[in-house]
Amino acid sequence: MRCMMAVVTADPARAAPSPRELVELAEAVGREASDLLLGGLDRQRALVETKTTGTDMVTDMDRAAERQIVGRIRAARPDDAVVGEEGTAQPGTSGVEWIVDPIDGTTNYLYGYPGFAVSIAAAVHGDIVAGVVVDVMHDDVFTAIRGGGAARNGRTINVADQTTLEHALVATGFSYQPDRRRRQAEVLVRVLPAVRDIRRMGAAAVDLCSVACGRVDAFYERGLARWDFAAGALVATEAGARVGDLDGGPPTTDFVLAASPGVFDALQRLLSESGADLA
Repeated sequence: MRCMMAVVTADPARAAPSPRELVELAEAVGREASDLLLGGLDRQRALVETKTTGTDMVTDMDRAAERQIVGRIRAARPDDAVVGEEGTAQPGTSGVEWIVDPIDGTTNYLYGYPGFAVSIAAAVHGDIVAGVVVDVMHDDVFTAIRGGGAARNGRTINVADQTTLEHALVATGFSYQPDRRRRQAEVLVRVLPAVRDIRRMGAAAVDLCSVACGRVDAFYERGLARWDFAAGALVATEAGARVGDLDGGPPTTDFVLAASPGVFDALQRLLSESGADLA
């Protein structure tokens, strides 16, 4: 799905908010959305629609959670821009933009399978400075402030000290498009023998936070939307991970790679040689 950008026209005379202020608001809003999702968990299988393909789904709770998150943010900060996966694209004048995924891992949510999250990031003049990912079923709240480190439930987290690719546990995800899924499986045939094992959670925000706290050593995926990785990429970066694409640039909607510094280069080469940027 193409990411629709909210227009942000900043007032140069207005002081930028502190990242701490933004992360505290995101955490409060994310926790409230988590409670909403838990309350609707048993009703979702009958309230599902598809978007781009039969495997790309949206539920009433996706929309309800986004409405609640956007309403809370705009009530607290009415001049901020907000963009969300389920269609929110509200302009702002403060220079602050919120990037919202109300349920990252909707399929997991539908099945009551652990591994779905609320993801909220805040950018100031285009730079992501605050991020919160609430891993709902595990009751884990990941937070990060640009230059201020990352935490899980208030405790500082760091990436694993992994230096050998063949010992690395690597997470990945797959496209909703059948042809791309087939190509991604072909890439996986080359990657799997070169690493310790592969994990497929089904929620990029959770995978990125798993890199951040050492549950996995690396994560890669092609074709994510900005709301899928905006908060999680900051959490991983602030926890000490290297986060980028396959060409030496920052993470983009084309490709996201996050890994412990000791295995990043080797995995980046392996993925490039395996054609992951084309899958």
